[in-house]
Amino acid sequence: MTQQYRVDSEVGTLRKVLVHRPDLSLRRLTPSNREELLFDDVLWVRKARGEHDKFVGHLERRGVEVFYLDDLLADVLKNPEARSFVIDKTVTRLTVGPALVKEFRAYLFEMEPRRLATILIGGLAREEIDESLFTKHSLTLTTMDATDFLLPPLPNSIFTRDQSSWIFNGVSLNPMYFEARQLEVVHVAAIYNWHPMFVDADFEFWYPDQDEQGRFVQEDWGRASLEGGDVMPIGNKTVLMGIGERTTGQMVERLAQSLFRHGAAERVIACVMSKDRAHMHLDTVFTMLDRDAVTVYPKVVDRTRAYSLRPTDKPGQMELTEEKSFLDAVADALKVPKLRVIGTGGDEYQAEREQWDDGNNLIAIEPGLVVAYSKNEYTNKRLRKAGIKVLTIDGSELGRGRGGGHCMTCPLLRDPI
Repeated sequence: MTQQYRVDSEVGTLRKVLVHRPDLSLRRLTPSNREELLFDDVLWVRKARGEHDKFVGHLERRGVEVFYLDDLLADVLKNPEARSFVIDKTVTRLTVGPALVKEFRAYLFEMEPRRLATILIGGLAREEIDESLFTKHSLTLTTMDATDFLLPPLPNSIFTRDQSSWIFNGVSLNPMYFEARQLEVVHVAAIYNWHPMFVDADFEFWYPDQDEQGRFVQEDWGRASLEGGDVMPIGNKTVLMGIGERTTGQMVERLAQSLFRHGAAERVIACVMSKDRAHMHLDTVFTMLDRDAVTVYPKVVDRTRAYSLRPTDKPGQMELTEEKSFLDAVADALKVPKLRVIGTGGDEYQAEREQWDDGNNLIAIEPGLVVAYSKNEYTNKRLRKAGIKVLTIDGSELGRGRGGGHCMTCPLLRDPI
């Protein structure tokens, strides 16, 4: 039987999901490198792993099939073609220097798949390699300190929502905004192209374009970028796309064109937010809870402008309409008279704290059932009062990465509403 992967809504019953358990990459975080690696603080990794295990437990107890990123990557690295693809994209003249490319690629190619997957995500420092295996003419290697990374750690891999976005019957491999995250996309690209789970599955690649062999074509995206926390297929052939700190209007247009060309979507609602670390993605201020219920951080959402893109009869051209308001556009797309809107809880000070702690970044397991961090007490109380069932995890360590349940999940299969 052909495997099925498609995501038809934000709240329909979740069937399959991709996650990444906190690992070596987070143990590489230090006060001196955390900003470069896009973290506000270092994490107590053992506790973060326990919190993540409880999060996954909530999903599995309700029938969700959970796949781990590192497991799938280790599987796919058994394939020599996939292994070459990942290594060639990771090890280049600009990352390790021209003198080291050939030897370092060969060194990684001979590595056992599980070990290779671990260091591709977790990083590899100079002191962890046997330098006698490499040329003495590498200026890059010679001038590195012992703790400098030949392969950088990718601690943001925990936020599997961002590297790829499943939209109806296809997936987008997202060009990430910051260099610190761009190699994450190489890993999911290899998984979707070569893992046995996906090889014979029936789905499309919305971005980037594919060559005749079905492999993605590298595109110089210039100033265009997109991350999955800004992408929400809400149903009725409509997709929400946020434009803010990490996603640009150029990429929203590019992805909308692809969806329209394939007949996958009939409307893309572009949501223009202010650019701020506190709300780096749309899903940090807005997520869906039920067929007609959403949680929002009003301070940002009330000022968010919305524009609807629709296909026209002329190839490549789109109709652009400014909406009365973002939430009105969402209600119209969902074909509900009015949304039930549950704002971040507490007074102005507490609401700002709970938004920062991902009080609005929730993952729906099914309509009206979500997972949240227990520390967002005021928001969770409001959700329950509105009839939403809220499962909680501690999240005191996981939340330091500025991501909640929505950020930590990449749905692979979800029912329509």
